Amino acid sequence: MRQIIFALFIVTIFGSCTKDFVSTNQNPNQISDALLKQDFNLVGSPISGMLFNLNGHQIEEDLCQDSWMGFMSTGTDFVGNVNNTTYYIRWNAYWGREYGSVMSPAKQVIQLAEANNLPLFATWAKFIKILSMSKLTAVHGPVIYSEYGSTAPTIHYDKESDLYNLFFKQLDSIQTAFAANTTYKGFTKFDPSYHGSIPEWMKLVNSIRLRLAMRLSKVDPVLAKTQGEKALSDPAGLITANSDNFTNSLLGNIMPVAQICYQWDDTRMSAVMESFLGGLKDPRVSSYFAPVSDAALYVDHPAFPYKGIRNGAYINTKADHIPFSKVNSNFNDPPNGGTTTTRRDFTAAEVAFLKAEAGLRGWAGAGDPKTNYENGVRLSFADWGAGGVDAYLADNTSKPLDYVDPVDHRNNFTSRSTVTVAWNDADNNELKLEKIITQKWINNFTNTLESWVDFRRTGYPKIPHVAKNDSSPDWGVIPADQWIKRMPYPNNERVSNAAGVADAVSKMGAGAKDDIATRLWWDTGNPSNF
Repeated sequence: MRQIIFALFIVTIFGSCTKDFVSTNQNPNQISDALLKQDFNLVGSPISGMLFNLNGHQIEEDLCQDSWMGFMSTGTDFVGNVNNTTYYIRWNAYWGREYGSVMSPAKQVIQLAEANNLPLFATWAKFIKILSMSKLTAVHGPVIYSEYGSTAPTIHYDKESDLYNLFFKQLDSIQTAFAANTTYKGFTKFDPSYHGSIPEWMKLVNSIRLRLAMRLSKVDPVLAKTQGEKALSDPAGLITANSDNFTNSLLGNIMPVAQICYQWDDTRMSAVMESFLGGLKDPRVSSYFAPVSDAALYVDHPAFPYKGIRNGAYINTKADHIPFSKVNSNFNDPPNGGTTTTRRDFTAAEVAFLKAEAGLRGWAGAGDPKTNYENGVRLSFADWGAGGVDAYLADNTSKPLDYVDPVDHRNNFTSRSTVTVAWNDADNNELKLEKIITQKWINNFTNTLESWVDFRRTGYPKIPHVAKNDSSPDWGVIPADQWIKRMPYPNNERVSNAAGVADAVSKMGAGAKDDIATRLWWDTGNPSNF
């Protein structure tokens, strides 16, 4: 019965319509004293929900990029074990969440703010739209943005290169509006992230610019450098301390990774996390996962009492992998002993790793790669409450483990990565970048979309292939030596906006298809990063 209910849920969420769109213009103005005295509930009350929905929930995250990037894995054989985790698409809900729960209320906030002469609330909503669409385009490629609100029979998608140029242009105007109102307090009661601090939002604007610039570092290195250096030099600064981290309130909800692990009992630690965290002797593991009680599960590494499931695993029965490592119980909801009330969206550690890569690429203002790399690790350890960072950073011998599945040896793998932690100035830039991205990936637990971006862009970290590859012409064939590249557009878009989808696919280049094997614009396929 539970499988039937789940299947019906899949049918319900598989598609979404994006016809209800609006296009608005930026109009930043200085906030007057009179406006400061107004009650802003009309425009402020939707903000916390918009921020909460920037990320996917258990279906969009844990059975998609959490799995594809080796953070979590399922031991449940959903739909005969032929599903997203084995590269056959069954769940495709993120599009609907972003348009229905972020873009639609943002449209309303912007309209109301402009009608009531509250331009800074419109600015805030426009920035949240960029936060949303910069994530969605990393999943699908071209998305509907500049034609949002069109009532035409065909709604066109923005070409990725045009989209990023538009993001950067709008970030300029957003930062200008914020800079003119740094002492404004109107956001305070609506802002679960920064409690109304405009200077903190300005740091996030610069950090987002740096993140998006780095995405383009291979496909358009000139634009990437220009925008990256602009972020690095802006006087408002970046997110550089954990106190500046961009976190979002869960609004009383359970963390998605805990919901699917504890309430659904359908996911466990990934074997890839076991390989890297165990092999590198990473103390953050206890902040992420719970140890197992059966020592027979980890006889291959007796000092590391954790066990994960290979991604895209061969599964005989769900019960086989139930004893494997769950996520840390702190991620559970408070009635069940959890303590997590917020989730990370952009951390100081990520900024430090971005600066480390920017230094390798010669971007002005980035600083020394080694200093930024080690600072990123230190910030990550502090953020996750882990100790022993000095010994960890000095370790130049520990390497990722090979994996043994005590239940089904078809899931065993030899680690593709031999990366170590300690920085070595004598290493070439590729190895230095591998270290940076590997540590960035480890830090990004519960914020895994950016790691999927980095992996497609750089090839790091060196994770194994799925054990069971069910890709097919239905959704696109992923060769045995490759990984999933993108998500197709949802079925409702394919039906209700078929000409728009066809136009979007044409914008992805010659030979592109609306499938999981087509690369996004910034995913050049070039194995060399320099």
